[in-house]
Amino acid sequence: MGGAAARKTSDKAMTSSVNWALLGLVIERPSYGLELAHRFQRVYADVLPVSSESHIYAALDRLKDRSLIEIVPGTDRGRQPKAHYRVTPFGLLSYEEWLVAQVDDERRRQELWVRQLAIFAPDPAAALRVLGRFESQYLRGAGQIGGSPDNSAATSRAELIDELVAEQRRLEAGGMLSWFRFAQERFEALAGKPQIDDPPRA
Repeated sequence: MGGAAARKTSDKAMTSSVNWALLGLVIERPSYGLELAHRFQRVYADVLPVSSESHIYAALDRLKDRSLIEIVPGTDRGRQPKAHYRVTPFGLLSYEEWLVAQVDDERRRQELWVRQLAIFAPDPAAALRVLGRFESQYLRGAGQIGGSPDNSAATSRAELIDELVAEQRRLEAGGMLSWFRFAQERFEALAGKPQIDDPPRA
């Protein structure tokens, strides 16, 4: 019965961002647990914080149970060689498919937010308040937007991440600011028209 329960659990879609991010680090370089915990902290601390190193070890167990990674016996000459984790072919394929699927997931999240904002059509003033607050929060979160990157190639993984993130933020900010202006204009136009649900004026 325990085996059947384990198989049923592993068949469920893996939704944890921590698990997927950790799998990516194993793909980048096979490592032992503590090193992976330190690398996770360096790469993802600002966007994907974890409570402790035990969280990383639990995630490694889940990845191993799903056959996404496997243990390679350590080759250190110490008394207790450290076991290293490496990705399986199935793990590599799963990670690639998950990355591509994020495009549709992000589009759906954005469209859902827009549809939820549109419930304020009978109360445009409320929508404008939400848009104003959302825009301020968005710009704070976007941080400093740098200029276009130069043509020189990044010399390290950290530099590559910085360049890709900066360019993604710059392009996204331009599109989002245009959308904010568009949405504000539409709700301002609604605010100037009598609404169906407006009470009759005395």
